[in-house]
Amino acid sequence: MEVLSAADGVRRRHWPDEDKPRIVEESFIGHRQTAATARRHGICRSLRTPWCRQYRDGELGNSCAASFSPVAVAKDIAASQQKSIDPIVPTRDCQVEIALLNGRRLIVPTRVDPEALARLLSVVDDQ
Repeated sequence: MEVLSAADGVRRRHWPDEDKPRIVEESFIGHRQTAATARRHGICRSLRTPWCRQYRDGELGNSCAASFSPVAVAKDIAASQQKSIDPIVPTRDCQVEIALLNGRRLIVPTRVDPEALARLLSVVDDQ
């Protein structure tokens, strides 16, 4: 009879800290990419969950911590009152998560067209 123990070999794979944010960000791109990203990198989906939490909390090195900005949705504003705003160009593709009052959440890229976002919000929000 042969006795096998975990001490016989390395059973866990170590992931460098610089790879974790890249893998987490890759899983955010597109719809339902968690499992596909996990398979592509040879990790289990459950390992990605703590990485996402660490990413969100800013604990994964060069990842940016999530932050909140107050936003108010207003009715139509007269064209004369509108001011042109120079958009901030992000250095990398980031996403914004919008939590609606009806419990739904909307995740959009930071480069989303404001008019398209307004149309989308009017459809998704039940108010």
